[in-house]
Amino acid sequence: RLVMAVIRTINDLERIGDEAKRVAKMVREELDGTLDEDIRQEIEHMGGQVREMLRQVLDAFARTDVRAAVAVARADKKVDVKYHALSRQLITHMAQDYHNIPMVLDVLWAARALERMGDRCQNIAEYVIYLVMGKDVRHSSLEAVLDELAEREARQVREQAERERAASAGPE
Repeated sequence: RLVMAVIRTINDLERIGDEAKRVAKMVREELDGTLDEDIRQEIEHMGGQVREMLRQVLDAFARTDVRAAVAVARADKKVDVKYHALSRQLITHMAQDYHNIPMVLDVLWAARALERMGDRCQNIAEYVIYLVMGKDVRHSSLEAVLDELAEREARQVREQAERERAASAGPE
């Protein structure tokens, strides 16, 4: 499981790098001030969310922390909502002034790249869950993962208590 998780994570990290390059290119080209401030703030906020997801998922991978991985998967839903809202805003912007269509399309592609980066972070979170629990969670709920994790932890606590009780009783 470790080898599979590492190989898949490396692939997703490479794709994240490709998407980051695309966003950086757009930012460099759009620094001339043609971008509305509200749209700029939305893109920056979305970028901050994705950056934090990446930091959290890499930390979760390093610590094999399922709870942190689940939190990252949940955060991706917020990035998706932000992307769809920003897309609607950008489409409205294009409809209002057709001269801005090329610039707005660039911003839309950058927003899409950020959304894909969030999806890749979610993928890595799923690999963490697979690594720790041996469970493919692409088609199951995150709550079910947390429930199973809680059951495992409770079972481990009971088993540890039984071992300590047996050790304290000593040989008879």
